Amino acid sequence: MPDKITIKEIAKEAGVSISTVSRVINGSSPVKKETKEKVLNAINKLNYYPDALARSLRVGYTDTIGIIIPNIANPFFATLVRGAEDYLRSKGYSLIICNSDNAVDQEKKLFNILAEKKVDGILYSGIGDHLEKFNHINIPIVFIDRVIKDNRFSYVCSNHYKGMEDLLNYLFETNHKRYVFISGKKEIFSAVERLRAFGDFVKKNKIEYKILEGEYTYESGLINGKKIKKLPDVVVCSNDLIAYGVIESFKERKIKVPQDVSVTGYDDITFSKMFSPALTTVRQPIYEMGKISAEIIHRLLIKKDDYIPVKLFQNQVIVRESTKRR
Repeated sequence: MPDKITIKEIAKEAGVSISTVSRVINGSSPVKKETKEKVLNAINKLNYYPDALARSLRVGYTDTIGIIIPNIANPFFATLVRGAEDYLRSKGYSLIICNSDNAVDQEKKLFNILAEKKVDGILYSGIGDHLEKFNHINIPIVFIDRVIKDNRFSYVCSNHYKGMEDLLNYLFETNHKRYVFISGKKEIFSAVERLRAFGDFVKKNKIEYKILEGEYTYESGLINGKKIKKLPDVVVCSNDLIAYGVIESFKERKIKVPQDVSVTGYDDITFSKMFSPALTTVRQPIYEMGKISAEIIHRLLIKKDDYIPVKLFQNQVIVRESTKRR
């Protein structure tokens, strides 16, 4: 392995002092344009990479933000991350993506890793409740896709309850009377809110219903779809991935959607309008949620605000081909 290039060699190549090279790399004080160009040309020529850890110890920050998500395979989180990363990149930050595989213990490990790496802030879209740990560190944290009733923390979320309520009202108005609801994991805030909306809906309206426990995965939809022996008017799925699995399980049994049964999802991830049949769902502004969460953490870092900003988005029912008036 070749020896690591040092700033001494950069200074020699550029014909300037070591302190000048340091000022260019760290941006600690102004340097003449032509001198800066000499240094940058020398850096490119010699393929020099600054020691980020050493720099962070000097200046007190790393220009990195960590984001913890439960499942990178879910397109919801890919879009969320993209929104955050696009904004942070424009501000000169790098994003470290941490996937927990829906495991609370793994989230704790990832949190410790990010703290050890001295990230400037953390975007948290996990499933666990780690408030006790968060209270004992001095790193700004923004929660995504959950409401935190603690004014020490910022959050960005959408109104899962209202979105599901609006979808159920649409289904009721189009004469759907018999329902199967497939939930997400009880540890997930959005799943709890969507199930709560369904619970209130069935109390209010005289309908037949059954609730199946699931997870936010295609496989969960396949498994639960096969459990449905007596067809309802509609299968209401807690997210789009579950709905894809349910529809595929029905196709295997020659059950037609929406002719024999309606199916709905939630999130409106990228593939939902391209799926066959195109999925009736509830649209979350996923990219915007990621972007706004990044804006908030940047504001907390740069302006050192005492005010804790929050953002609650409204969702929109998107009617497509997987439902019809019964």
